Parts: sequence; structure tokens; C-alpha cells
Amino acid sequence: MARHAELAELQLPEFGTPTVEPAIPPETYLERIKTLREKARGKGFDSFVVYGDREHFASITWLTGYDPRFEETLLVIDLKKDSKPLLVVGNEGKGYTAISPIEKRLRIALYQSFSLVSQPRGESRPLKQILRLGGVKRGGRVGVAGWKYYTDVEVDDPEQTLEIPSYIADTLRRMAGKGNVTNANRLLIHPTEGIRAVNDVDQLAFFEYAGTYTSQALRDVLFGVRPGMTEHEVVRLMKLNGLPLSCHLMLSAGPRASMGLPSPSDRVMRRGEQFTTAYGAWGCLNSRAGFLVESEVELPKQIRDYVPKLVAPYFEAIAAWYEKLRIKATGGDLWKAVHGRIGDPFYGVHLNPGHLTSLDEWLSSPSYEGSKEKLVSGMAVQVDVIPGTGTKYYTSNIEDGLCLADAKLRSEIEEKYPEAWGRMQMRRDFMVDQLGLKLAPEVLPFSNIPAYLPPYILSPHMAMRMA
Repeated sequence: MARHAELAELQLPEFGTPTVEPAIPPETYLERIKTLREKARGKGFDSFVVYGDREHFASITWLTGYDPRFEETLLVIDLKKDSKPLLVVGNEGKGYTAISPIEKRLRIALYQSFSLVSQPRGESRPLKQILRLGGVKRGGRVGVAGWKYYTDVEVDDPEQTLEIPSYIADTLRRMAGKGNVTNANRLLIHPTEGIRAVNDVDQLAFFEYAGTYTSQALRDVLFGVRPGMTEHEVVRLMKLNGLPLSCHLMLSAGPRASMGLPSPSDRVMRRGEQFTTAYGAWGCLNSRAGFLVESEVELPKQIRDYVPKLVAPYFEAIAAWYEKLRIKATGGDLWKAVHGRIGDPFYGVHLNPGHLTSLDEWLSSPSYEGSKEKLVSGMAVQVDVIPGTGTKYYTSNIEDGLCLADAKLRSEIEEKYPEAWGRMQMRRDFMVDQLGLKLAPEVLPFSNIPAYLPPYILSPHMAMRMA
């Protein structure tokens, strides 16, 4: 008999929240830089430059533990010498470099043009002199990483196309020669080639830590929201604890909800409206969407089949995605699992069905039509399938974080982080026993609302499951 999704009354367990924040040891950062050196040398580069700013912080932070708060920053690595990497910061960053656990293993250079407008200038060297200190030289091949690489579908010359600020790119090209400066983001963020695509036990434990708090925040909203509250009042239910964000917090109801991305406002929410929310911190993002009603009878007559028309097929696609998810599965397998069920234009699923996540919400994605890219142990993955129907049916949404871990990595997590391991096993049990999902043993959920989907937000105990 074919399985199908149904709406049922469910008891969502209390999975708990962390009492310990996992930390990344200094040795891990040094090993990451060493790996990048080896990979970059293997590609024939003589120096490597990593760019970061407030929005595009993740690769710098992953390599050093330093995150730019207001300013731009560069990490410059001389691949011809084993000298200390050069971290280039602005005025305010100079006093913040001690946040890096490997500050003593870095050289710090002040470049005041990275500072905010009108702050002091003139006390630092020109950029070209600083870059020269980092190993950039005439005729040397320079690899540059920011946050994005390109394909020949987008640009004529992907390798020579840089996304970093023009004044930095221009300086590098004048110093090394135009053809010697190459977009090297693939070395860091490509889903199968990038060194950031696979995580160690401490990094995964931190992502689970973040994912527990972001998902618990959404859980508190789902079980606490009421008509008559303002959007700002609903956000207060989240009990935010100050984790650094990977994106702006999103919460809206009514006309703005169909845009998905708005920040909360003082608008009063009304019964019957569309509703959406998403909260992402370094390492995880969670999102849910539905209608502010208790049942279908509160919906307009023409969409009272909201659950059978949209939500049930959507949940069946999510279930199929989870059940395909395993080590050695391809991104194409995940794409087919979703589009084989909700590929009809009505559902409006246009973006990749799931992606890798990291300190930044979207690292890259192996999941696209025809993808042969294989998933491996240590990947942090986000289920992320968003139907954009463009109709009165609005949408439904599950976004949750998880990781893939082989037997060896699972043993490491259980031994070093037993509290996190216990939460992940409880979540698995709920997903299998109550939601009817068939999970491979390597799937470890990070969410306190694991695949939990209440379509009628004012009836949070009524959620979807596979029957």
C-alpha cells in the first residue's frame, strides 16, 4: 500500500537545550589553514587572499575564528614561505583580533581604509605594501576567495571573475598581473571539492548547539503565537540569547508574508492570515510557514483543501528527501525525490532542494537536476524546500539543519558530546516513530522541531506525518 501524508494530533517531545557551548580548538584552525595551503599550492598558487566583511564573514571566521564586525578584512597567506598568515584589519578590528584563538600565530596589519568613513586615516601603509608583506608579488599566481564562484553560464571567464571590492581586485591585478589573479572560492565552498564542506566533530557539535536554539525559538513561536499580537511581540517569544546571526531574523503575517523575507514590524496579526518565520544563527537556520487559523473552516472556501492540495504532497516530498538522504547519495537523488512529487509548476519549487550549511546559512548545494555530486560523512545539511505557488494557497515550509555522520564520526560525537548525542537520538526516534520517516543511521537532526509541520499555526499539536 502506498504511503501518504496525513494531518494528525501529535505530542512533540521536549528535547532539551544545551548546557555547554562547544568550542573549536586552536589546533583545528591551524590545521584548516594548513589544508588550504596544501590545496592552494596544488593548484599552482603562490599566494592566497581571503576576503571578508560583515555579511561575508564565514570563510575568514572558519579559518581564524576572527569575524569582521563593522569593517572589511583580508587574510593573506604566502604559499612560498611557511610564514604566519597576515590578517589585515581596520581601526576597530585591531582591538578585536584577540577573539581569534590563533591570534599569536597570525601577523596583524592595520589598513585604515577598511575602517568606516570619517575614521582616522594615514597611520597605515598602502594596500599594495601590506599585500606584498603577505606574499603577493609581480608574476605570482594569486588565489582569491570571498563568498561566490561562477560558471560559464554566468560569465565569459569564470576564473578571472572576482566578487570582492574593485579596489582590492584592481590592486592585486596591478601587482601580480591581470591574468594571474584567480577566483579560488571552489577550494573553500564547493559542495564536494571545498574544504569547508566537511566538518569535524567539534564544528558539528557547535552547529547542533546553534540549531537547538534556533529551532527552539521557532517552537516557542509556533506554540505561543496568538492573533492580536504584533509581529515584534511574537519575536519576544523566541527568548533570543544573542547568538550571532547568519541572516536577518524573518517574521511576518498578512500581505508581507508572501515575500518570505521581511523583518518583523509593529503590525498586529489577525486570525486567518498567512504567516512565516525564519531564524538563523551561525551554523543553522529554521523556518516554518502556514496560516494563522485553527482548522480549514477558517480558510476561504476556495482553499479549504489547503492540506490535501499543497501541504500533504509537500510533506510527502520532504519525507522522500529525508529517506534518500545518506552517505554516497547524490544531489540528483535528492532533487528527484522532491521534484518527483511536487515538480508540477503549481508548487513553484525553483531553488535547490536542500543545501550545505555552515557558519553562513548557505554554503553551496550538491542538489540540482542531474547532479552526480555525492554526500559524505561530516556534511552539515539543511532541508530547504520552498513552494512558491503564487496563489491563495500561499506556501508550506520546513527548514531544519542536520548532519551526516558515519559510524566512526557518530562514535566521536557520542563520546565527546553526549548531551548533543542524546538530543539527536531523541529527535530521530520522534521522526521515525511518530512522523513515520525512514532514516538512515547516519542522519543526525539538529532541530527541536524535527520535520514537524503544523499547517494551521493556531493548532500546533496538529501536524503532518506519513501514514
